[in-house]
Amino acid sequence: MKKLLLACLLGAAASLTQAGAKIEHWTTPSGARAYFVESRVVPIVDVQIEFAAGSAYAPPGKEGLAGLTRGLLDMGAGDLDEEMIADRLADIGARLGGGVDLDRAGISLRSLSSKHELEAGLDLLRLVLQRPTFPAAALEREKTRGIAGIKESDTRPASIAAKRFSAELYPGHPYGRRATVDSMENITREDLLKFFRAHYGARRAVVSIIGDLSRAEAESIAQRLTEGLPDAPAEVSLPDTAMPVRSTVRIDHPASQAHIHIGVPAVRRGDPDYIPLLVGNYILGGGGFVSRLMKEVREKRGYAYSVYSYFQPLKQPGPFQIGLQTKREQAGEALKVVEEVLAEFLARGPTEVELKAARRNLADGFPLRIDSNRKLLEYLSVIGFYGLPLSYLDDFPRKVEAVTVADIRAAFARHVKPEHFVTVIVAGD
Repeated sequence: MKKLLLACLLGAAASLTQAGAKIEHWTTPSGARAYFVESRVVPIVDVQIEFAAGSAYAPPGKEGLAGLTRGLLDMGAGDLDEEMIADRLADIGARLGGGVDLDRAGISLRSLSSKHELEAGLDLLRLVLQRPTFPAAALEREKTRGIAGIKESDTRPASIAAKRFSAELYPGHPYGRRATVDSMENITREDLLKFFRAHYGARRAVVSIIGDLSRAEAESIAQRLTEGLPDAPAEVSLPDTAMPVRSTVRIDHPASQAHIHIGVPAVRRGDPDYIPLLVGNYILGGGGFVSRLMKEVREKRGYAYSVYSYFQPLKQPGPFQIGLQTKREQAGEALKVVEEVLAEFLARGPTEVELKAARRNLADGFPLRIDSNRKLLEYLSVIGFYGLPLSYLDDFPRKVEAVTVADIRAAFARHVKPEHFVTVIVAGD
């Protein structure tokens, strides 16, 4: 019955709109930053804790360490093994989740807000966070699985292109490194313990809470989950990125489709230019069938089924990237069209008609991007981790509506530098 009730409640939560959510913020006595939104609509509580412990913090030669550390947190903690942890979650109808990206590593809990279920879920999350055991058998199993995945991905043109593109875009920088067979084999249990103690401290933590509870209850939860974390130092800044030298890298592969990536390091999270870049990119390549790249590359010429562009803001300037797949014999022609479309956009920007449509879509569609606790929790985590204004969600539609053609042209000129473009082509003739 608990599972059935939880399924019904999750479905109900997915249909809710959290417009005008009031975000509360404080620093816990342990030093963690906490963000909270009270939502009494359904009896569910979501908690997410993130750390400055993403893959970019792994030392050279140990790529993959951040992912293994996060992945093994709930595979053994205190006196519990992973099967016992899974059984306890099933008994209370709760769910642990989370993951790792370049900047962040985190773990989340979704639970009913009823006292017994929530307390049991929080006790389990606290144990996983504060007393992970990193079992040797689980580590070897996950290493073996990870190595097998790397070997398989190193045969696929899409993976080859993505890995090489990152390396060329961020030469010598942690953002450009990816796990390899050798780096995974080099990781030991002691490496996991050391990484955990160094990066999973309260002063590096952001606690995001949303759901059916009060501010006082949220404060208690945030402190309870972080007070026993390692005494790790405050966040250490990642090294500055450097602009790459313009280059084109061609990699042979027998695939019938060429995989093409084009891009440049572009924008940090929190940069005031991000909104104009986002609106402009919707018109250039982020708006699906209404984007210029899709119209020119797919609809007019049939060079690709899909072509896209996006900005990925990070602590250090994250990439602006254009990507597509095309028949290998027409890779050159497709690439030329992409370059022409981009050059035209950089020179002239969008038309007023395009801009009006993009603003309307992004502003009017924004409520659908925060229409459930789960979606809102991710925004709450981003706001907290990157120190964005608490008014970010309310400001977003207004700022989108205020973007002009001149704003887009100026922002693209500042952040999208063709003289530093990296192009990677796998399986192109």
